[in-house]
Amino acid sequence: MKKKKQTTGVKEIARRAGVSIATVDRVLHKRPGVSPSTKRRIERIIKDMDYKPNVIASRLASRKKLNFAVLIPEISEYTDFWQAPLNGIKRAEEMVKEYGIIVDLYFFNLNDRSFFEEQANKILEDNPDGVLLAPSFIQEARRFTKKCHEKKIPYVLIDSNIPHQEGLCYIGPHLFRSGFLGGQLMHFTLNSESDILVMNIAREMDDHNYLTEIEDGFRGYFRYNNLYHNILKSEVTLTDYHSIESELDQVFKKNSSLKGIFVTNSRVAAVARYLEENQKKHISLIGYDFLSENIEYLKREVIDMLICHKPEEQGYKGIMTLYRHLLLEESIDKIHFMPIDIVTKENYEFYNN
Repeated sequence: MKKKKQTTGVKEIARRAGVSIATVDRVLHKRPGVSPSTKRRIERIIKDMDYKPNVIASRLASRKKLNFAVLIPEISEYTDFWQAPLNGIKRAEEMVKEYGIIVDLYFFNLNDRSFFEEQANKILEDNPDGVLLAPSFIQEARRFTKKCHEKKIPYVLIDSNIPHQEGLCYIGPHLFRSGFLGGQLMHFTLNSESDILVMNIAREMDDHNYLTEIEDGFRGYFRYNNLYHNILKSEVTLTDYHSIESELDQVFKKNSSLKGIFVTNSRVAAVARYLEENQKKHISLIGYDFLSENIEYLKREVIDMLICHKPEEQGYKGIMTLYRHLLLEESIDKIHFMPIDIVTKENYEFYNN
């Protein structure tokens, strides 16, 4: 005679508690209408049975939609970096849409802080259930995330963090250690004490705090190891090629013994173009991000190495973190650091961004 399979669902809880299934459902979903003594009895049975409700099934049954708002930079003529996070976001969207989750995309121009605020205000008006944000304009992002916090809208940050923020999670690189690795790589490429240039190329330098953290890490490597190199600095706030070319002309005019250049973001291809056009391929050049233009210069050995933080995975994990928090009701770690990868001419063909 076959042993009857034990029932472990809501029906069994109701049977053991001597109540209706509707009463158990009220307790599971924290709705009123159940006496304190009955509620305690049901909760004790739930604990004894180690029962975990099927949150996804409940969500599908309720037919309630969840809206996630994404606010990231648009792809521009100067960099296609944000295509990778967008690809990850779209990949995650395909996975979660069957659970009633809608992902709305909002883009802003990295050269226009007012447009960032305009898009942020649109999101607040739409009142989404969760937000995925790249906080490129720090002060504006602080104001936006403060309002999200006040409205109890959970938000996830990618690519760079906001110090002392109250968000759900940060997904991105450990910026200081990324720069520290850059210093180590530069040291490996130079066989003697040398002049090294650190280049920050960004429209709004005050807002790009991540560049400062990367630069601090780069300098920190040499301090920590008591290595002497004359580290120069250049900040270029006009990101077109001719402005970068003009700046480098001035740098080489004053520092003819320069042996290495470290670019703190993805715009390293513009520097590579300059070195190639001016027959300075002997200069060690290290920068960031697995972009098609960067890879071309890597293949031609103008760029020595690229440091990458898996931006596509950042976008993917950002959406999936909101999904896990809001749909599965899982606890979320406040920080999720991405790998710091080194891409060279020898391994770029096998790298998955």
